[in-house]
Amino acid sequence: MTADARPESQQDQPRRKVVLFGELMMRLSTKRHERIVQAREFDVSYSGAEANSGVALVGYGIDSYIVSGVPDNAVGDACLAYLRQFSLNLDFVKRIGHRLGIYFVETGAAQRPSTFLYNRKGSSITELRPGDLDWDEILAGKDWFHVTGITPALADSVAEITKEACAAARRHGLMVSLDLNFRRRLWSPEKARQVLTGLMEDVTVLFTNEEEAATIFGIEAQGADVRGGKLEERGYEEVAAKLHERLNLKYVSITLRESLSATANNWSGVLYDGTTIYRSPTYHIDYIVDRVGGGDAHSAGIMYGLLTGKGPQWTVDFAAAASCLKHSIPGDFNLVSFDEVLALMQGDGSGRIQR
Repeated sequence: MTADARPESQQDQPRRKVVLFGELMMRLSTKRHERIVQAREFDVSYSGAEANSGVALVGYGIDSYIVSGVPDNAVGDACLAYLRQFSLNLDFVKRIGHRLGIYFVETGAAQRPSTFLYNRKGSSITELRPGDLDWDEILAGKDWFHVTGITPALADSVAEITKEACAAARRHGLMVSLDLNFRRRLWSPEKARQVLTGLMEDVTVLFTNEEEAATIFGIEAQGADVRGGKLEERGYEEVAAKLHERLNLKYVSITLRESLSATANNWSGVLYDGTTIYRSPTYHIDYIVDRVGGGDAHSAGIMYGLLTGKGPQWTVDFAAAASCLKHSIPGDFNLVSFDEVLALMQGDGSGRIQR
């Protein structure tokens, strides 16, 4: 989105700038809901949890700067060329190492869940070392720094760099957000708890979901049965309040996914500011095209609302509507416009053709 294409209410304000640090990867997806063992061809795209949020923010008129590493070869070239079409700023992507991480996606259906297979050991970002990135230069003049729990899970060296980045961001006066994004295949709950707790002194906004707060911080929502599609709202108010107080946060954002099947979910979110819990409407998504990136789309919506001075209720409503729409789009990126999100917020979920 160009400057002139930003929402009218933002066109007379300075452009906001977000820095996102994380791995860039190649995604290989089976077609027609096939299993990997059946596949004879794959769809190729490029993404990463932080890049997913960055692309969504660009669509709302926010400048997004990706910090990462990719190999200096044809695959690295392909990755960067793919990302440039979505207007991500790649000035701080280092050419380093010999391989780009890969993940395979089997898109589930009905009662068969989607599954992932990662091949990322020794990827380019793990070749970075503390001190390799000039965070003072990267963060100068920026407004927000964002990272997910996936990034420090990749290697101890990357965890150290993440700590450097969060501390520098707070020193520069940026908002600092962390999406817990716990991945059991990358590290144990114990290691995640140790590393992520060490980051929290610099984090101001925490993104999490119905399971991660319990896994990482031992804070559980009472009466919840996420596998059975049951959520208890009062329990999440308590979880948000405990996280906010224990970790000295400004905001806690929780996504609430009720998984009825691989292709049908109920989806909503809450935002807590230390005083009030704000709950979005619940969207019943009865046909999920691709849920990958749904949480990243929600995080981007929260960041957008807070960056642009919207109220907390508007912000959580925007984030829920934006991430609901993401479930209708193949691939990781939420390729929707501000106006499309606004239309859903205002109740237009009919899916009627726009002419």
